[in-house]
Amino acid sequence: MMIHDITAKAGKYKARKRVGRGEGSGHGKQSGRGNKGAGSRSGYAAKRAHEGGQMPYFRRLPKFGFTNAAFRTEFWIINLGDIVRHPSFASGGEVSTASLVKAGLVRDASRDLKILGHVSEDGVKVKLNVTASRVSAKAKRIIEQAGGSVTQTGTRRDRVRGIDRNAQDQSPKNLTKKLKRPSKAGKIAAEAAAAETKEKPSKDKPVQAKPAPAKPAPVKPAKSED
Repeated sequence: MMIHDITAKAGKYKARKRVGRGEGSGHGKQSGRGNKGAGSRSGYAAKRAHEGGQMPYFRRLPKFGFTNAAFRTEFWIINLGDIVRHPSFASGGEVSTASLVKAGLVRDASRDLKILGHVSEDGVKVKLNVTASRVSAKAKRIIEQAGGSVTQTGTRRDRVRGIDRNAQDQSPKNLTKKLKRPSKAGKIAAEAAAAETKEKPSKDKPVQAKPAPAKPAPVKPAKSED
């Protein structure tokens, strides 16, 4: 056997596409680029959703529905393994947005912090006291098994709705509840009822009569000396 007898497995390498070799090459006289136009020149890249100048499809469709993309909650997402591998947390300690910013693992405190549970096979062997807006169930289990603690402060939306992320009830019903806000008609009715209750005297307390206004004393005419 010689070196030229050893070949790679069929299909291991794909031949490079050779263009500009004429019609017999299988890639056409124009190398697969067609005849003239921007597409035949180098450096051309079609713009997304561009249809040659006519109204694009996404603009022909009417707007429909509502999106809360403008009100979405953005997180700094970091894995538990990245925290454990950092020298600042090699011996455990407090993990919060401030400590992660100081360690350089998070850019700033402009977003809520979310910690996920991806770690190496070694796991977590140090005690971490984590304070974050959200902590995944896996990350929480790993931290508590290592003797640490987890405190979830929740997002602004959680605080507005009165959702406690540290509660025992972690069912979707508890974590997605909404505050019942009275409607405009309900507010008007409640204000009218409160005003009516304020005007009506209670049965237990007798109505005290208002004192009559004091009459001014009569002015005596001055006696003349004549």
